[in-house]
Amino acid sequence: MTASDGGTGTGSNSATGAGASAAGGLLDAATAWQRLLRLRTAEEAAGAGLLRGEDDGVWRWRQPADPEAETLASLYTPLCLGGSAFAFAQLGQSIDGFIATRTGHSNYVTGEEDRLHLHRLRALADAVLVGAGTTVADDPQLTVRACTGDHPVRVVLDPGGRAARQAPGARLFTDGRAPTLRLVGEGQGTDVTAPRGTEDVVELPRGEGGFEPRLVVETLARRGLGRILVEGGGATVSGFLRAETLHRLYVTVAPVLIGDGVPGLRFPGPVRMGEALWPRTRAFALGADMLFELDLLDSGTGTGD
Repeated sequence: MTASDGGTGTGSNSATGAGASAAGGLLDAATAWQRLLRLRTAEEAAGAGLLRGEDDGVWRWRQPADPEAETLASLYTPLCLGGSAFAFAQLGQSIDGFIATRTGHSNYVTGEEDRLHLHRLRALADAVLVGAGTTVADDPQLTVRACTGDHPVRVVLDPGGRAARQAPGARLFTDGRAPTLRLVGEGQGTDVTAPRGTEDVVELPRGEGGFEPRLVVETLARRGLGRILVEGGGATVSGFLRAETLHRLYVTVAPVLIGDGVPGLRFPGPVRMGEALWPRTRAFALGADMLFELDLLDSGTGTGD
């Protein structure tokens, strides 16, 4: 887990979390983020003062900007312009690939800079999605608090009713700070299908492994929720990756060794390295952590034997 829901929060999305205005006429990070928030087309990007490098394809501000503002443009403009049907995921993990200890404790694997990044991803999504295990273990809020931006619709995948039975008082169901949608398997009793609080409940067909990710994406799209952030846990993100429903994956790696714990990404792999996925990747420093952005729309295989 990332440092995603530290503190009690207020449910407000009014905090800037992006730094003060820079002196000397430079575009500062707070102003840059406000411009990025509503971008959805290349024309809007140009109108906001952005241009894309002809040689490297990196988005930059036309006017002088401070380093943090430039990083925001480079990192988030491609996501802003991903379109109205765009699924992306985020995981924070140790350098040896775990998102929590063997007891499930995960507060916190990554640092505050990654928390800010995650809240920015939420602000750029129509919906943020977690599995029942994350709901039970972490009691997340899934709201936007570390930066400005609107709260996304919160979606809980609860095919077998685990969240309903084990976490009926979860904040996602009771705090009323943002709309919540709970997806449950068809044919279950009212102990599962009845709302636990203010959430809406939708029944979907399920298989032995839970919901088919493409069905989840289609269900949300019919509700106008096309930009989906799959936030956790590791099994949920892995399932969406395996089903080839993700367009982009963000993995933040913290310089910590856990040794044994809850794994991050896990899916059936190839026999030979030449058959592994090699997506186009960029890296960004987030304090002591390192963020890797994987473009799954631009993914090939290796050249090794």
